[in-house]
Amino acid sequence: MRIEEAIKKKQFFHSESIEATSSFALEQNEKVDDLKYSVRQKILSHFGEEPELLHQPEKLKQLVWKAFEEEYEANYVDLLLDTSEKRLITGEIVRNLIGFGVIDPLIRDEEITEIMINGTKDVFIERRGRISRALTEEGIPIQFESEADILNLVEKIVAPINRKIDESDPIVDARLPDGSRVNVVIRPVSLNGPVVTIRKFPSNPYTMEDLVQLGALDQKIAEWLSYLVKARYNIIVSGGTGSGKTTFLNALSMFIPRHERIITVEDAAELKVSHIENLVRLETRPPNIENKGMITIRDLVKTALRMRPDRIIVGEVRSGEALDMLQAMNTGHDGSLTTGHANSSMDMLSRLETMVLMSGLELPLPAIRRQIASAVEFIIHLGRMRDGSRKVIQISEVRDFRNGEIECVDLFKWKTTHVGENGTVFGRLESTGNVVKQMDKWASLGISQSINDIFDKRVMMQS
Repeated sequence: MRIEEAIKKKQFFHSESIEATSSFALEQNEKVDDLKYSVRQKILSHFGEEPELLHQPEKLKQLVWKAFEEEYEANYVDLLLDTSEKRLITGEIVRNLIGFGVIDPLIRDEEITEIMINGTKDVFIERRGRISRALTEEGIPIQFESEADILNLVEKIVAPINRKIDESDPIVDARLPDGSRVNVVIRPVSLNGPVVTIRKFPSNPYTMEDLVQLGALDQKIAEWLSYLVKARYNIIVSGGTGSGKTTFLNALSMFIPRHERIITVEDAAELKVSHIENLVRLETRPPNIENKGMITIRDLVKTALRMRPDRIIVGEVRSGEALDMLQAMNTGHDGSLTTGHANSSMDMLSRLETMVLMSGLELPLPAIRRQIASAVEFIIHLGRMRDGSRKVIQISEVRDFRNGEIECVDLFKWKTTHVGENGTVFGRLESTGNVVKQMDKWASLGISQSINDIFDKRVMMQS
């Protein structure tokens, strides 16, 4: 439509009845929404090529303005927008691209640890371990206007890291620029519409001192664990979903000496090992549209072994990569760290057996157990209490392979003393009386304090 014709149409409706004017206004609003959507899609396509755009607002503004002008001139000139209206619309597009729409305040709130979007109408958060409905400052439940708004948010999250999601591939794991973990499920798998779960991580990762202040463990034990890391013991951090394994692994990694060469391997980059200069970070890659090019955790662990690491840190072992991780621990990469889902230390060992069997190699069970006993030296098990707090509830030493079984003894176990009126859990991490048997690595530290000095006293830890 030529501009002159559009002007006549606009003037005609301006002089007609209220109903006609309302109808025309609705049509105009829909076209403006279509224009904004088209421009957003163009910009999102750039994120795959230039993920750093999210951190370059001025460059992003110029790109949005250029895309807006091109799309407007090509398909929406009949809207008759003046320069100020164009700037308002492009400004809104930029804000939506840089931020996260209606959940942007939730993302920026450091007290919120989890955001759960169940379709357009139900948004929940976790704060201090308790789940509640997400509300605005005025106390109104936060909602999305449409499923398209959620899908735009999802596209903004997955595009910068070259992930894709559509009906043929309706499940994706991704991360935010700050490392926060994101899981997305859309139709047809999700019957409620798009479901987005965001596990947030603090902008400044928790140190072990922070975890002590939060009551996750005692200062004496934290100091003892720091020596275990420095002495290059192989450690697995186990626990259930949401128990704080990644946070604790990150805190442990801060005790690694600065001069070492460290390789981190993760599904989605979450670890923040900031003090190591010689650091290499590896991240998996999903298959492309042709179902090719997939790079797994196992591929990365094998590659990491060829990169001359002093230690390897694997964000989480879930499958056959457990075998490669154990081999790394057994081939001169002492001090390697990883996490795994389990209900206890012994359960973690059983899961390791299962994961090794998933590698595809038909190894006899005694050989697998011997490998595990030789590689893993300590298991730190975390738990999420009824009040939402996260604590170290078990520390075990993996000693040897005897009579066909892995010898694993508990050094410390959590004991709940009482529950407060508001549901707060109180208790302590008690010594079981067992002492550490593996002394060689500790002796290499060259410190006068014995590895078992900490067992001389009962270790108290209050919530």
